[in-house]
Amino acid sequence: VQLQASGGGLVQAGGSLRLSCAFSGRTFSGFGMGWFRQAPGKEREFVAAISRSGGSTAYADSVKVRFTISRDNAKNTVYLQMNSLKPEDTAVYYCAAKITYYTERYYLRLDDYGYWGQGTQVTVSS
Repeated sequence: VQLQASGGGLVQAGGSLRLSCAFSGRTFSGFGMGWFRQAPGKEREFVAAISRSGGSTAYADSVKVRFTISRDNAKNTVYLQMNSLKPEDTAVYYCAAKITYYTERYYLRLDDYGYWGQGTQVTVSS
């Protein structure tokens, strides 16, 4: 499995970005997907997760309402739409994949995921 994240950049507070993560190497619809982030000097933390079908999603409290995770199984891509960005959202954002039998289950823990992308930098200026 290969994961390629893109879409990061520099944005002012209050702005928006959409991250994409292109998946290849296996059947995308067999994987739950997640986004995590890691700020300098901090541990990697959960941001959002989506089930295989896309019908179930979960968010960290810090991003709820502002961020939306979605997936397009026909394009083998998972997205993270980030609105109302804050300086504290500055981090490297990573997408992750977990093979799963369950179509509606999402996964919140780092060690749930077996595959990781390389990360994309998001910087929010105040």
